[in-house]
Amino acid sequence: MTRAEVITRFRASGPAGARRGDHDLNPGLDSADRLTRAAVLVPLVERPGELSVLLTQRTAHLRDHAGQISFPGGRIEADDASPEAAALREVEEEIGLPPARVDIVGRLDDYETRTGFCVTPVVGIVMAPLRLRLDEHEVAEAFEVALAFILDPANHQLHSRELGGKMRRFHAFSYHDRYIWGATAGILINLYEVLSG
Repeated sequence: MTRAEVITRFRASGPAGARRGDHDLNPGLDSADRLTRAAVLVPLVERPGELSVLLTQRTAHLRDHAGQISFPGGRIEADDASPEAAALREVEEEIGLPPARVDIVGRLDDYETRTGFCVTPVVGIVMAPLRLRLDEHEVAEAFEVALAFILDPANHQLHSRELGGKMRRFHAFSYHDRYIWGATAGILINLYEVLSG
């Protein structure tokens, strides 16, 4: 898939707005009473002949989602003008990617997590090469997954495990030695739906 095809699919999909989240696969699971607003960047890295998705692995000592694979991003602060502004601020803080390098193409649906966040995923295209500078406190590693892998339904998995004393179902991807699950996988499924038309 090319940059032009991504932009065309986002224009054709119309504005994001559906309520997605952990509750989709777990009937009866309600979101927290108060959700903390957050934004993440879903960076599509453009290389000759291919696009990939840039992901990060969080450091093991963090309070929220320690060690998990995620998109760069975080809480929306009062002085952030929009979810896009928050995502771009966070991506620069976490991985050193300047906002000027990101071409925003659209949003995916907000994703509500069982841990009390309402996450707005902002999709942007970034031209390679990348010169990342990781915040060692928050980010253990950054890596890329081929977009073609995400767009192949054969790689979409549904798993379950006990969380908080209850069995929970969730989306997942196994990519080489990486295990991508939960909200990150759910957002990738939304990306697949938009890009597959």
